[in-house]
Amino acid sequence: MKVYKRISVLLLLSVTLFSCQQKAEKKEVKKPNILFLLADDLGYGELGCYGQKVIKTPVLDNMAAEGIRFTNFYAGNPVCSPSRAVLMTGIHSGNNAIRGNKGEFDRGFDRVALRKTDVTLAEMLKGAGYQTGFVGKWHMEDPNDLSTWAYNRGFDYAAQEQWSSPFGGAKYTVDWEYINGLQDSVFYNMDDFNCKDEFRTNLAFDYLDKINKDEPFFLFMSYRAPHAHEYDLGNKTLYADKGWPDVERRHAAKITLLDKQIGRMLKKLEEMGELDNTLILFTSDNGPTGEGGHDYEFFNSNGDLQGYKRDTYEGGIRVPTMAWWKGKIKAGTVSDFIGSGQDFMATLAEVVGVEKPKQANGISILPVLTGGEEPKREFLNWEFFKPSHAADGFRQAVRIDNMKAVRYGVDNPIELYDLDKDISEANNVASQYPELIKRVDKIFKEERTANEHFPYGGYKK
Repeated sequence: MKVYKRISVLLLLSVTLFSCQQKAEKKEVKKPNILFLLADDLGYGELGCYGQKVIKTPVLDNMAAEGIRFTNFYAGNPVCSPSRAVLMTGIHSGNNAIRGNKGEFDRGFDRVALRKTDVTLAEMLKGAGYQTGFVGKWHMEDPNDLSTWAYNRGFDYAAQEQWSSPFGGAKYTVDWEYINGLQDSVFYNMDDFNCKDEFRTNLAFDYLDKINKDEPFFLFMSYRAPHAHEYDLGNKTLYADKGWPDVERRHAAKITLLDKQIGRMLKKLEEMGELDNTLILFTSDNGPTGEGGHDYEFFNSNGDLQGYKRDTYEGGIRVPTMAWWKGKIKAGTVSDFIGSGQDFMATLAEVVGVEKPKQANGISILPVLTGGEEPKREFLNWEFFKPSHAADGFRQAVRIDNMKAVRYGVDNPIELYDLDKDISEANNVASQYPELIKRVDKIFKEERTANEHFPYGGYKK
C-alpha cells in the first residue's frame, strides 16, 4: 500500500512538472516576425509570376511559388499617399483622412497627414510587444509637423525619405534619408549603389543587427522602385544590351534590382535564424506609372487591365500581392479572393492575437492565407481625389462580387463591368442592371464621411 501511494505521488509530481514545462515552453514561443514589402507604382503585369515576359524577377516569382499569390487583390487607392494611408490604418478611402496626394486648402492644394487619432499598424503591433522599424517612403505626413512622421507614428526606428524641405530648411535633394525624425540624416552617393533601394536595404540590415532577438519585430520596407521619379541608378549596364530607350531600360532595371534587394533581405533573415518564423507580405501601392517619359504599355505593365496609376479602373488599383510563411501557407497557392489594402490591419491583428482597432474597415484574410474558410465580403469601394477642379478628377469605384462599377465625376453616368467576362472593362453593361446601379450610387454617396480637404465631387460648389 505504501509503495502504491509513493508511486502515485511520483506520477502526480511527474505530470505536474511536465504540465508546467509545457506551459513554460508555450510562453517561450515567440510571436511571428512580420516583414512588409511595399513596391512603389508596380503594375499588375510587371512580375514574372503575373505574366511578365521580359523583366526578370526570380526572387518574387519563387516567393509566389512557395507561398500564396493573389489574383484579385487591390490597393487602397490608385495613387501613393491615400493608398498607403489605407494600408497603414485599415480605413478605406471613403473614410480615410487622406484621399489624394494633395488636398484642398484655402491656400491651394497641399499635403494632408494621417489623423493623429488614427491607430497605425506600427502602433497596434508595438502595443502587442513588437519592435517596429520603417525604411523608405512614408508620404503620409505634414513635412512641417514631426508628430506626423513615421518615427512618431509607432516606429521605434524610421529611416524616412522626405519629399519637401521641412521647417524651411535647405532644398530637398535625392541623396539623403532622415533617421528618427530630425535626429540624424544619412547622405549617400548613387554611384556607390546599384539603386536607392540597395542603400535602404543596408539601413534595414543595420536596424536588424541591433534588435532584441528574443522579441518579435515588424519591419516595413517601403521601397521606391519602380517609381518614375527614381531617376538615378548606379547600375548603368542592366538590360543595356536590349536596345530599349533609356527610360525603359531604367524602368526594367529598377524592378529587377528591387527583386534582388528582396532576395538580400530574405538571406539576411535566414542568416539571423529568423526567416522560418517570419510572415512576409508583398504588394504595390497602386497600378503602373506612366510618368517621367515611361510608357506603361512598353512592358505590358498592367497586363490585360484597363488604366494605370490614378485610374479607378482595374489597371490603377489591382496589384500584385503575395505572402510567404513557412509551415502556415501552403506552397503554390493561387487565390482569387477579393482583398484590399484595408485588410492588412485586421489580418495582422489576428496574426498577433489582438483586437483590430475600431477604425478599421477591413476583414482578416488570415483564413485565406492558411487554407481556412474564406471570409465573406459585401463590397469594396474606392474614392480618389485628383488635385484639380476638373469634374472627372473625383473618381469612384465599387466591386461587388464579379461586378465592378466606375464613375469619373459625380455628374457622369456610372459604368458597370462584369469582370468574369470582361477583365479589361471594355463592355459597359450598366443599362442591363438598373437595380445594381441604384445600389452602387447609394454606396458612392453613403459609404463615406465628409472631409474638408477632399470635398465630394472633387471641387467646392
